[in-house]
Amino acid sequence: MSHFPAHTIESAPAQSKPVLEQLQQVFGMIPNIAAKMAASPVLINGFIGLFERVHSSSLTEPQIQTLLLTNAVTNASEWAVAFHTALALKQGVHPADVDAIRRGILPDDPGLAALSMLARTLIEKRGRLAISDQNRFFEAGYSSEQILEVIAVVAASTITNYTGSVTQPALEAPFEEFVWHVPAP
Repeated sequence: MSHFPAHTIESAPAQSKPVLEQLQQVFGMIPNIAAKMAASPVLINGFIGLFERVHSSSLTEPQIQTLLLTNAVTNASEWAVAFHTALALKQGVHPADVDAIRRGILPDDPGLAALSMLARTLIEKRGRLAISDQNRFFEAGYSSEQILEVIAVVAASTITNYTGSVTQPALEAPFEEFVWHVPAP
């Protein structure tokens, strides 16, 4: 038996239920990762609060999905890679760019490449961006406010990525075509 049950709205702690209801409305289902997060009202409420703010930032949905997919690949979160592949494609990210990110390389779109590179660098360098990393982002047309917004996206996706690695949620049927596995060393 798993130490991390997948909660329903009925079985979740009372403080987690509103988030599960909200996710049900947004996605037409409760993503399995959220069902696992629901065991901790602290985690799921922190997660949803940060994600709501991320999605109301100056970044577009395709840009946000590029970041979330990059983060999932960089953190080797199999569930999140499949989920954000589907959402990136739905938000209009070009399939070749999605494929590139899934393979750990930069997308062809220069703006998305700058976002992807910054997110990967933040994760790999544990937030210690060199001035050259920042300048490359600025040269792509982004602002200092947007560097800080990317940090928020990285923080939000870290919650999902780490939860997925720890709890191992099952991949839902709508995302099975986008299954991804950590590449062999």
